[in-house]
Amino acid sequence: MISIFVILVYDTAVERNPKVLKTCRKYLHWTQRSVFQGELSTAQYRALMATLNTTIDPEYDSIVTYTARSPDMIESNTLGVTLGGGPGDIL
Repeated sequence: MISIFVILVYDTAVERNPKVLKTCRKYLHWTQRSVFQGELSTAQYRALMATLNTTIDPEYDSIVTYTARSPDMIESNTLGVTLGGGPGDIL
């Protein structure tokens, strides 16, 4: 199984935030307010994006994903408080 590392950032209307948040938590680890990350199979990534596509209003909302072959290929630095705590149990 091929996996990809995904960073997902969303900016959606307040009324859609809970559903987007719940969907993201099924697949990825919460990192910071509207930011998630984690490793997914290609099929999981497609399922996540399909679900989000039916949840958002494409005329108003925005979801951006960044993908890499491995989390080792991503360097991250945090200034200030670390939120989310990184990888852990997905809710």
